[in-house]
Amino acid sequence: MPRTIAYSIPPEADGQTVEQFLRRRIGMSSRTVVRLKRVASGMMLDGVHVRTIDRVAVGQTLTVTMPEDAVKIDGMPLPLDIIYEDDDLIVIDKPPFLAVHPSAGKTDPTLANAVVAYFQQTGEAHSFRPLYRLDRNTSGLLLAAKSAHITYLLRERCDCRKTYYAIVLGEVSESGTVNAPIRIKEGCTITREVGDGGKESITHYEPIWTDGCYTLLRLTLETGRTHQIRVHMAYLGHPLVGDTMYGVDETLNRHALHCGELRFLHPICGENRMFIAPIAEDMRAFLLEKGWKGDE
Repeated sequence: MPRTIAYSIPPEADGQTVEQFLRRRIGMSSRTVVRLKRVASGMMLDGVHVRTIDRVAVGQTLTVTMPEDAVKIDGMPLPLDIIYEDDDLIVIDKPPFLAVHPSAGKTDPTLANAVVAYFQQTGEAHSFRPLYRLDRNTSGLLLAAKSAHITYLLRERCDCRKTYYAIVLGEVSESGTVNAPIRIKEGCTITREVGDGGKESITHYEPIWTDGCYTLLRLTLETGRTHQIRVHMAYLGHPLVGDTMYGVDETLNRHALHCGELRFLHPICGENRMFIAPIAEDMRAFLLEKGWKGDE
């Protein structure tokens, strides 16, 4: 079913055109406004169809019916750990070894296929619109929108912040910040490195526990570059456990990185939301084996 949202016109919007209200007050993109024009009864003011040039008055109710998605990814049912879901968005705890999106030449099911299948099973028709990506072998929280409008609002207004947990080689005894540009490594298409001409990249890190050989870090990012945490930790001389692209350790069969906390402002109700996903089981087992107590 298409998503229908009702907005009460406040005093400060009195006299605005429908388009001005949708763009300025609601934060709707120009592309979505254009698509609304093509939806039957897409814009209704007190139950009467209106155009984008018509004006609204204080106390009236503008109802918009969002255009249906053109779903272009095949659904493939897979187990999903859904942390939260409402009419506008979904938060998933992604397991390791699962790509977020299909890629050329690879036929393995992805998180996108699984989420589309889940929507189909629940009678909804949504594309998969993740707000950010996690590497195939990175586990943890991933936020996805159910429409182009919600995607736009999340990116423009909702200050999405993530906290990651990583296990690195060696002892890291103090908190710090890495401010070093990241670029594509010459001759490669995927591998990154720190170097001149790269994009600004800033990573903050804080040690939580160490046994002198391994350190559990809490990390936050000011920028979102591909492989940023992995590149920056290797640059410091502390590559992630299991990361054979930026190190040589094979203790785990994947790099030890997990998105464990997610904070954002909900784009519709305006409430601050926070979600937590405990460190993935393989990382937890590794730490416990090294002497971590699990509550440090």
